[in-house]
Amino acid sequence: MKIDIHTHIMPEHIPNYFQKFGYGEFIHLEHHCPGCAKMIKGDKVFREVEQNCWDTSVRMKEMDMTEVSVQVLSTIPVLFNYWAKPQDGLETARFFNDHIAQSCQLHPDRFIGLGTLPLQDIDLSIRELERCMQSLQLAGIEIGSNINGRNLSDPYFFPLWEAAERLNCSIFVHPWEMMGEDQMQRYWLPWLVGMPAETARAISSMIFGGVFTKFPKLKVAFAHGGGSFPFTIGRIEHGFLVRPDLCAIDNEENPKNYLGKFWIDALVHDPKALTYIIDTMGADKICMGSDYPFPLGEHHPGQLIESMPFDKQLKEQLLYKNALNWLGK
Repeated sequence: MKIDIHTHIMPEHIPNYFQKFGYGEFIHLEHHCPGCAKMIKGDKVFREVEQNCWDTSVRMKEMDMTEVSVQVLSTIPVLFNYWAKPQDGLETARFFNDHIAQSCQLHPDRFIGLGTLPLQDIDLSIRELERCMQSLQLAGIEIGSNINGRNLSDPYFFPLWEAAERLNCSIFVHPWEMMGEDQMQRYWLPWLVGMPAETARAISSMIFGGVFTKFPKLKVAFAHGGGSFPFTIGRIEHGFLVRPDLCAIDNEENPKNYLGKFWIDALVHDPKALTYIIDTMGADKICMGSDYPFPLGEHHPGQLIESMPFDKQLKEQLLYKNALNWLGK
């Protein structure tokens, strides 16, 4: 069995919200040839996507080819629309959530869904979270690594964390709006360097802000092997110890004590890195995740784990058992 906790999906047909609302960079698709579409951001071409981005029948065939039993579906971060007016953000979130829920309802043995929220308004977000968990029967939510520049440690989010605990909601944090993106446009550096830094920002913010202490039942997983966080935890702890006046202002607990309090996916593309994150983060807190169907992901989900000289028990943990624990299944 293999459960892929990091996959993205979008509807085949998205309303032209740019025309409807009259502003912004809302995404819609232009289908220009069979099995291909252009993502249009506002009124400009953003990227090309293929049929496996929206067609669940194609998706399931590719899952069968790589022996993936279940995909956890989440929206593409560019569809978060956190910058939009709150009611417009709610409308788009509900549209994407309904689509994910329908995909899961049609194929409940193959797909588990995560919703998206209009996090520019926390009250609207909590209402949509309740709808996702109670009406749509999704397993949780996907959120960005920051919300309009606001770190996840901000007390603004505390009501959301409280609601997530109450609803037994799984949370998947995905990097987006990378720090310094404007200064590193060449060489795809926002995706290669900025995304790992963004994930480290999100984890460190939640640790230093005391989020995991205040809300100990939160079930949070972070994308891309935790980004650069596992590889800089020594520096983070050292900074905490030598400059508590700067680091320990909201939480006096050593950052290393939070290892094992949250999950990460195994998407690190390197056998030594995989061994390191298992040793550092805990063998029970790493889940298979591929970033399907995008090119920066693992094209054969779980292949790195399967290629390692791990015993059967560890491979089963990484391939599906840890995911079931995070999802509360």
